[in-house]
Amino acid sequence: MKRMIRISFILLFALQILLVNTSCNKQAEKRSHMRFVSLAWQETTVATNLAIVNEWNRLHPELKVEYVQGTWNSAHDYLITAFETGDVPDIFHYESSVIVDYSMRGYLADLAPYLSEETKKDILDVAWATVRRPNGEIDGVPFLIESLVVLYNSDMFDEAGITPPTVENPWSWDDLKAAAETLTKDNNGDGITDQYGAGIGLRSSANIIMNTSLSFGGSFFEKENDWFVPKINVEAKQLLQRLLDMIYKDKSVAPASIGESGAGMIPGFLSGKYAMIVLIGSWARQQIVENAPAGFRWGVMPPLKAKNQNYSVSTQTLSVPAKSPYIKEAVKFIEFMLSSENTARLALNDWMIPARRSCLEMPEFKDSVSGWDITCSSVQTLGVGPWLGMPGYVEWKTRVMNPVMQEMFAGRLNVKEAVDRIERESKIVLNRYRKRGEVW
Repeated sequence: MKRMIRISFILLFALQILLVNTSCNKQAEKRSHMRFVSLAWQETTVATNLAIVNEWNRLHPELKVEYVQGTWNSAHDYLITAFETGDVPDIFHYESSVIVDYSMRGYLADLAPYLSEETKKDILDVAWATVRRPNGEIDGVPFLIESLVVLYNSDMFDEAGITPPTVENPWSWDDLKAAAETLTKDNNGDGITDQYGAGIGLRSSANIIMNTSLSFGGSFFEKENDWFVPKINVEAKQLLQRLLDMIYKDKSVAPASIGESGAGMIPGFLSGKYAMIVLIGSWARQQIVENAPAGFRWGVMPPLKAKNQNYSVSTQTLSVPAKSPYIKEAVKFIEFMLSSENTARLALNDWMIPARRSCLEMPEFKDSVSGWDITCSSVQTLGVGPWLGMPGYVEWKTRVMNPVMQEMFAGRLNVKEAVDRIERESKIVLNRYRKRGEVW
């Protein structure tokens, strides 16, 4: 019996040693390199990301970076799982509106102590505002700025005698409405519209509505005792009514377009089904350049003006999880990847506004042929939405705002009914986050 007990003890001790060694080996393996999860998806952008990573690895053989290709659709679930299990990437690419939520939950490292003064000064203040907490913590480095633009068919404008707006003389929403009505045509008199004035991709419209609402003076929330309370003001309702009227009253918006979003808008524009794409991301210009038929003439409008031209800013970011063993080194890689030269490369390939002042001074971003000049000039009109730091904002957009807007734009709800539903359903989501006590 004693011999059996002794053998069992030896086996148990050996097993413990094996487990410790296995754990140490895994830790050593984890610490042999850094992992970078990128959400780049366009072929040229992926190539640029890989090239920058390879440059880093050539210069830093002692701590290489492994490039991991992620997707926008799966990123949130992947990251939440990583944060909870501790098996985190060392650097990850995402967007400011989402990482705010991660920050409040304690998932992200504060990068402020590690960033150089050059980086802090060169990146635009409005971009920093999307990632800097009230206590000064910085939870991501912004490098690309998304802006909403209006694209127009130059030949259709010329035929209709319409003069496009300029930066000095931007269009109001009334100007847009009038042009869209003029450009809506039944070419053969059969009672069926052959050409619409505008296409507006509203399938997932929460971001479009929220970002545009600033120019109307619109608000969807009020703050009471440091908590966000759903309350949609008159100006926000005016924006919703304006869009509904263009679709169902003026009938100047292509009905098929409201069920589309993003790249799905491009074919209808290139085939002449609508003369303008309203409120699409500036990245869409690349799709026009690459896919337009020979001789297709087009242009970019400056931001539409309601009460003002202010639109909410949205940035793409690089962040570091708090559980990464390489926070300091990860920030060095971020600064390498987002140098002025590399930021320009990334912005040009993604057709988005670079977040660095030095990039905006480069001639490439002042070019008028592909609308870079007008697109980049819009940075002056960008600001931070008052909902920044609202606990549960990402879930609210997904579970409340997008579904209700889809029903409204499909004609199943009027503005009042939509507003009532948003306010009612918002309370359910926000109250749950309020109980968690997370504060920006």
